[in-house]
Amino acid sequence: MKKIIHLYLFREIAVPFFFGFAVFTLVLLMGKLLNLAELVISKEVPVSDILRLIAYMLPSFCVVTIPMSFLLALLLAFGRLSADCEITAMKTSKISIYGLLPPVLIFATLTFIATMYITVYALPWGNRSFKIFLYESIKAKVTISLREKAFNDEFPGMVVYVDRYDKERHLISDILIYDDRNIDEPSTIFAKSGVIVTDPDKKLVRLSLKNGSIHRNPEKFGYRLIEFASYDLSINFNKTAGGVKSDRLDMTLAELLKNIRSAPAGSILERDLLLEFHKRLSLPFACFVFALIGVPLGMQNHRSGKAVGFSMSIGVILVNYILISIGKTLGQKGILIPSVAMWLPNITLLTIGIYLFKKTADEEKIFLFEIIPLITRRTRILALNIKKSL
Repeated sequence: MKKIIHLYLFREIAVPFFFGFAVFTLVLLMGKLLNLAELVISKEVPVSDILRLIAYMLPSFCVVTIPMSFLLALLLAFGRLSADCEITAMKTSKISIYGLLPPVLIFATLTFIATMYITVYALPWGNRSFKIFLYESIKAKVTISLREKAFNDEFPGMVVYVDRYDKERHLISDILIYDDRNIDEPSTIFAKSGVIVTDPDKKLVRLSLKNGSIHRNPEKFGYRLIEFASYDLSINFNKTAGGVKSDRLDMTLAELLKNIRSAPAGSILERDLLLEFHKRLSLPFACFVFALIGVPLGMQNHRSGKAVGFSMSIGVILVNYILISIGKTLGQKGILIPSVAMWLPNITLLTIGIYLFKKTADEEKIFLFEIIPLITRRTRILALNIKKSL
């Protein structure tokens, strides 16, 4: 009997999971489609290359969309089961909410494994392959075309803004460049004019800048300003294609650990590498956290329908994202150690999940779900009274 119910629950979770995964991935991809369409139309990049770029970007999307889809699937599945009184029927058959956990935990384990594989292997592969593709494009003498009055991130480790760009002569003017290739000493560069020169044989791109200034904020020496009449900024794609990974996003967990051991103790580099290492581990673990949150929230959501279930999943993900941002900021400022900073969202949501799960299992009222309808009703009554008085 239990085996049949578990298989039934597994199917109930699987269908909305794959639906949510497709929707969430498509939504994230939509943000990149305009840029990809521009590559096809204005730069005549083959559609096959665009598909390759999408494949390289998918791991960064899946790290987010897999846990999101799992949470949405739980909210929709248990919301429908509660609305159709199937949860009540299971309870009468002496199957408690704890007895419904095995298929949820199995699904959570599968999503955890998938997300962990992506963060450990697929994400570094995608980031690195994207940069290699960029180098191959330059080697094949594909013209680099910067968008005017927009922030361009075509160069690894740099963001470039130009007010005007002459595509024929590759002349640029009113330039702003943020260069964080040196993590310990990022710099911001302003220049009146410049020219882009590519050297595919040496795998170099050079930005020859005129009449500008370099603003740096080293860790130990404070603010530094350098003014120049001419300055050459070189980007060596040979490092990107040759195996040297300067960007921590390109590294696997083993490579992160190796670089953490070789980094100076207490340096910004060590701290950033530790933050990235613990982030890679904490993101997949969120699948188990969402399992504890999704089941009770779904059962409390039995009267609200799919739209509210979707909204609740977005709300939980938004809270998780805010907690991740807070933790990362506290970690970067040295207020929290990297491990605590990146595990803070999971610890916080896990505590909330255990509370919700226990309250639901004991069939006790949850204050949050009691106060929200009360506030909603009183707001409607107040609005009606105001409308009548007018």
